[in-house]
Amino acid sequence: MTPPPGRRPRWWRPRRLPIVLRLLIAVAAAMSVVLTGAAGLVYWRVEHALDQQLNEDLAKYRNGLSNALGRDGTLPQGPAGSLYQVIDAHGRITMASNGQHATPLLTAAELRASGAGTTVHHDIGRLLPIEPTSLRLEAGRVRLPDGTTVVAVAAIQRGHRDEALRELLGQLALAAGLTLVAASYVGYRTARAALGPVERYRTRAATLADGASGLRLPVPDDRDDELTRLGHTLNRMLDRLEAAAEREHRFIADASHELRTPLALLRAELDVALHRPRTAAELTDTLRAVDAEVQRLVDLSNALLDLEELGSTQHITRTPVDLADLVRATVDRHRDAAERDHRTLTADIAPATVSVDTRWVRPALGNLLGNALRHGAGDIRVTAVVRDGRLRLAVADEGAGFPAGFLPQAFDRFSRAEASRTTRGSGLGLAFVAAVAASHDGTARAENTERGTVVTIEVPC
Repeated sequence: MTPPPGRRPRWWRPRRLPIVLRLLIAVAAAMSVVLTGAAGLVYWRVEHALDQQLNEDLAKYRNGLSNALGRDGTLPQGPAGSLYQVIDAHGRITMASNGQHATPLLTAAELRASGAGTTVHHDIGRLLPIEPTSLRLEAGRVRLPDGTTVVAVAAIQRGHRDEALRELLGQLALAAGLTLVAASYVGYRTARAALGPVERYRTRAATLADGASGLRLPVPDDRDDELTRLGHTLNRMLDRLEAAAEREHRFIADASHELRTPLALLRAELDVALHRPRTAAELTDTLRAVDAEVQRLVDLSNALLDLEELGSTQHITRTPVDLADLVRATVDRHRDAAERDHRTLTADIAPATVSVDTRWVRPALGNLLGNALRHGAGDIRVTAVVRDGRLRLAVADEGAGFPAGFLPQAFDRFSRAEASRTTRGSGLGLAFVAAVAASHDGTARAENTERGTVVTIEVPC
């Protein structure tokens, strides 16, 4: 099938060729240019040297011929293979070497130019293809003793010069061809050796893409080149992908368990209520239990939706807000709960204006206060300060603190200090706090102190 006009055939699309083949073509093309240039320079230098020697011999022979004609007409013996002709003003050959009396070596135009006093140089025969007659001649006007003028033509055979140049061309072509083949082979092997690790990485990555786990790219430890660093980078990426996949699987399992528990309780309450007739008081208790589990499901769904929205938000909408207003509005909503537990809730707020997304910072601070009220003990203190362009919100209580082994995963989803999943809360509060901090390019951390627990959010403002 003929491709449309202006469109290259499919087999000649460089981007479709393998990289090794493209590198081989590039090396071969570059070497061809270099070798052609080098061969041309060598040929030009040798040709120039041979021509210079040939021209010197020819000029010496013609000068001797002209001098002899100007004296007594006794012509000198020329170099081996030399020829001469003496042509008068009418174009007749008056003197010539053996076999050169029939046809002048000069054309009519060259003969007129020589007769006018111009020295004419002319080659007869070509270098390639080989011709039987190969001469270089020089002609000039000579005045004879009787006052007449003639044109003296001196010629020397070019056979040795042409043979040397043809031999040089053959040797250059052979050397260039062998060098090109060797360079192409070396370039091919080098490209294969350089791209071999890339192909191994691709093969192993394809295995990983097919669902295999725990595999890593074969990266040597005793090298530090570009491909080795690429391999280490890919292995770190695979580690992160595997960790992310593990977290995703754990999240799905935990979410399924968290949803299954309230749904099972709902089903049990309804089964018990429908098993036999119930009094109005018993039905009211059942509805209250169902309502509590439904609220638990709603809270869990809202928390998951908030986390998903935070994770997919491209830009946090920051607005200037007074720090005291931001913190006091949240603290005041939890003050009644603290007083019911006979606990003191205080706030230490530095005067400042911060640029944050209050839609997320307020509930994050509320989660920290809620955790301190549910799981902590003693007085609760909120600290809000701005230092070096960063807002620091800290909530401290006087409870027993987090178990030491729990601190590293305190901000993971569905993680709780208590092993039982029937305790209050979904285990998403601190995960939400960490997500809010990360969305503001900040951090969240939890630590145990001598007086209790401190959870801190620090974000640029």
